[in-house]
Amino acid sequence: MSLLLTYKALHIFFMIAWFAGIFYLPRLFVYHAMTEEKSCSSMLKIMERRLLYFVTPFAILTAVFGVLTIAEYGREWFKHSMWLHYKLTLVILLYIYHGYCFKLLADFKHDRNRKSDKFYRFFNEFPVLILLAIVFLAVLKPVL
Repeated sequence: MSLLLTYKALHIFFMIAWFAGIFYLPRLFVYHAMTEEKSCSSMLKIMERRLLYFVTPFAILTAVFGVLTIAEYGREWFKHSMWLHYKLTLVILLYIYHGYCFKLLADFKHDRNRKSDKFYRFFNEFPVLILLAIVFLAVLKPVL
């Protein structure tokens, strides 16, 4: 089995694991923003923190194996694959989103959340749309 295929497989695996958490965390934020019960809020704080810290290594490993995949293809391939440049731009947005989740987590932890459950419902859809665009770019590899 080639190193390239191993890197690709691990990149996809860790990306799926990362996204499982990135899809679920904002849903917890929705419930947290809706609750007024102190015991429920305390439980959600624990769940949110554990989930975000659990999926963060997956986000890191997604990047590691993505970079290794690009390196395996080589510099020339990278220079001439404009679809990949667009994909990487979207991936950077996802890492910013992931980082912003830490800020939201801190707001809930310190009872400073001022955002509504409606905000978190929209916030929850952002990574879905970005992932859709990334999958289309990666599969179709359009000439741009």
